[in-house]
Amino acid sequence: MDSYNEKNINSFMKKTVLITGGNSGIGKATAIGLARAGYEVVIAYRDRQRGLAAVEEIKKASGHHQVELLEMDLSSFKSVRSAADRFKQDHPQLHVLINNAAVFLKNREETEDGFEKTFQTNYLSHFLLTHLLLPTLKASAPSRIINVATKHFGIKINFDDLQTTKNYSYMKAVGPSKLGLIMFTKALAKQLEGTKVTVNSLHPGLAQTNLLHQMSAPVKFVFKLISASPEKSAETSIYLATATEVEGISGQYFENKKAVKTGSNANSEEAINRLWDLSVEMTKPS
Repeated sequence: MDSYNEKNINSFMKKTVLITGGNSGIGKATAIGLARAGYEVVIAYRDRQRGLAAVEEIKKASGHHQVELLEMDLSSFKSVRSAADRFKQDHPQLHVLINNAAVFLKNREETEDGFEKTFQTNYLSHFLLTHLLLPTLKASAPSRIINVATKHFGIKINFDDLQTTKNYSYMKAVGPSKLGLIMFTKALAKQLEGTKVTVNSLHPGLAQTNLLHQMSAPVKFVFKLISASPEKSAETSIYLATATEVEGISGQYFENKKAVKTGSNANSEEAINRLWDLSVEMTKPS
């Protein structure tokens, strides 16, 4: 076990974590790590049978049995709201929320809510879910929100085409959705000052996951050559969930368990506030 786990686990025993996309890849590796640490782990996934199978895998791999499934389809605001209500009914406390799930879609799709699917799944629904669970997080404080993003340099939010209606590609869709999480982190951190709820974002590194299952064989081959295992990529998420040295730190962006500076594309107050206002308008969290 890593040293940061050994010295920090005791203070987080019997606490609850909710992980979106905890059925596979980085999310499942994170769930296993936190289950081993003694957390009550709830994974959110849209497919009941596959989700239950993942729960059993996590239990077996961790030796910990407080693991359960929360059915949630991040491409549906109705599903997100329903899942949040069910979570709050069953769990009076939430100590860590990890917004981890993501999709990489080769072709453009729209959700039942009328938004481009990558933007809604990766960003908007996590914006909504976080707001719906904030009362529980505040009541459970000190608590933590962790947004799994990506490298963001060279990426911009195109406010004239947030839904990627022009010349769609998965790279054009995924990058801004993940940059949005970094900008959301910065805005939310300011709003949460004094609440003992912290929020940070991170780049997990390139991981060997099934996210690129729709991509071409050459892309998959190259990606596999340069990517790390899900277990390695989950280390920063686990660190941000457990480490005492990051208690009270908020609004930061982490790589390899270290806070690093973000680029100007993630720091513009005007763009951050504009994205926040549009996100509230789109998701109507309250």
